[in-house]
Amino acid sequence: MAADTQYLTKLAFNTLNLSKKFSQIINSTGGFPILASDDPRKPELLIVEVGEAAKKDMEHVQALLNAGEANEIFLTSDHADPALLMQAMRIGVKEFYSQPIIEDEVRQALERFKKRHQEPARQLARKKGRVFTVFGSKGGVGVTTLAVNIAVSLAHDQNEASVALIDMNTLFGEIPLFLEILPKFHWGEITKNIERLDNTFLSNILTDHQSGIKVLPSPAYLNGHVQPTPEIMTRLLSIMKQMFDYIIVDGGQSTNDTSLKVLEISDMLLLVTILSLPCLANTNKLLKSLTDFGYVQSENIKVVLNRKMKKGEISLEDAETGIGKELYWTIPNDFETTMEAINNGKPLLDIAPKARVTKDIFDLANSLSVPKEEKLKRKWSLFKR
Repeated sequence: MAADTQYLTKLAFNTLNLSKKFSQIINSTGGFPILASDDPRKPELLIVEVGEAAKKDMEHVQALLNAGEANEIFLTSDHADPALLMQAMRIGVKEFYSQPIIEDEVRQALERFKKRHQEPARQLARKKGRVFTVFGSKGGVGVTTLAVNIAVSLAHDQNEASVALIDMNTLFGEIPLFLEILPKFHWGEITKNIERLDNTFLSNILTDHQSGIKVLPSPAYLNGHVQPTPEIMTRLLSIMKQMFDYIIVDGGQSTNDTSLKVLEISDMLLLVTILSLPCLANTNKLLKSLTDFGYVQSENIKVVLNRKMKKGEISLEDAETGIGKELYWTIPNDFETTMEAINNGKPLLDIAPKARVTKDIFDLANSLSVPKEEKLKRKWSLFKR
């Protein structure tokens, strides 16, 4: 869009002085012509005052959003309690002004509006993020440990790369414990507000970790949240691929319709196994099921052997024969180091950066981003037997 684009704006205020204050700021900012209250044209921006009857006003705002009466809605109120702010965000409100009004905050919000609407579609699609799902062939094989540390390793190693981590264990997921974070939001915010899902809404939901990754955790308790559906996952991952270079999914072990849709969308499935007969048997069954039914192409499934013992009863050759597929990567067994990291809520790079388990997971993460020829060199260097 051209720099002189005009965004029709309408004010819905009960307080005359407040309306005049906003009008002065908006007019001096430029680019936001204010419509009269009886103007039938649809505004790009609607700014609404929430008064004493907050519940009724919020119901009205939601009705306006549902009816598409404006492209975006901003709110202002003199009683901005946390519950009101959270409700505003959930229904799709983009900006919230507490009172008394601070002029710079209004101007900055208007500039953010311009930036969102002036960015060409080709810019929104400039990223072609890749989705990697870490999936367990059996429970307790270390899927979350690998997913968390792969994500952190990618953020650490790739210059200016953006990384997101999603917990598809949609009940009692443990990623916040592994990273010692206290998320304000989780899966439930998206499933309840799927019609409002865009990159702005998603950015407000994700939790920042000091490593640089963005985290979308699962609900921590039974609370009646709508579970993610295949349609929700398709929309979510489509948006995330525009926002991030790498999306790491902790897929757990579920094979419901939603999980299978995630596997279909993924660029690569890291199927985690260990050297035990039951786990290898499950790995073999999963490989056949996923490929026979067309959920994932065989070449897009990479088997990762976790917790490899130096003197195991089952050799790597026997494991490959049993699953009918070559192992992609091996991670050594280091119970003490990994448990120290988990119990301290830290990634392995923080707890033991020089440990072999840390290095091998770091190299696995790096293999997801380097050219194919380099991947082969790295893989064979680790498979010296």
